[in-house]
Amino acid sequence: MRRRVIPVLIAAVVCLIGMAVLWPERPLAAAAQDVTTAVPWEPASAEPNVSAPEPEHLQSLVDVTAAETAGVSPAVLQLATSAVTCAVESGDIATPPTLTLIDYSKPSTEPRLWVFDLRTGQVQFHELVAHGKGTGDNLAEHFSDDMNSHQSSLGLFVTRDTYVGNNGYSLRLDGLEPGFNSRARERAIVMHGAPYVSTEFASKQGRLGRSWGCPALREAVAHDVIDFVRGGGVVFSYYPDQAWLDRSRFLHCDATRTGLKARAGAKATPAA
Repeated sequence: MRRRVIPVLIAAVVCLIGMAVLWPERPLAAAAQDVTTAVPWEPASAEPNVSAPEPEHLQSLVDVTAAETAGVSPAVLQLATSAVTCAVESGDIATPPTLTLIDYSKPSTEPRLWVFDLRTGQVQFHELVAHGKGTGDNLAEHFSDDMNSHQSSLGLFVTRDTYVGNNGYSLRLDGLEPGFNSRARERAIVMHGAPYVSTEFASKQGRLGRSWGCPALREAVAHDVIDFVRGGGVVFSYYPDQAWLDRSRFLHCDATRTGLKARAGAKATPAA
């Protein structure tokens, strides 16, 4: 028996040595890259987003220095990334590949829309954007989610599909915050290009033209921006509106988590 086993063991060792030569250990850098680009979990109904970052890395993947150089308020950027992270962790959205930040506290004559590629952290676009006719003149003051208000809405939106309508190539948006923007579909609040959004118009009128509540862009860039952010990106529309700051659940993620845990506990507890 011993004579039979020893040759078998020798053959196995030789085989293992050969496999080690032909299959070298993977470099550590490649293994680390696999970790940072892992595909996050998404609902079965959502299209897989293989290049989106993990939710806990959303803030770290925004180049804060580049954002500040482009004129983004650090405090507003912090609110935006925190809100997106909260929405992902609460299961309201899949991890987005892009973040579009609109700061309506700035006048319409200043570029106040930024698009971040969350896969690289870079500012991809920095553009003028119009607000609603009912929201104000050059300065935004009033926000609403009411039908026929012609006002812009605040909070977190998800970008969806595109279509060609009365305003040309347009992007549908779904609002995630009841009471602030959840009627976006019903109100036809979409991203589109408009001839009244330009530096020439602003210099002549002292303001941009105004939409009926849509975030309207320059016609020359609208198509490129829409194609870059469509299909699962997020839009964060900011203004220091106290009611929204106090009541947006995405700006109070600890309370959101507590509520989710409480509801989960209630479902798990059998009825008496």
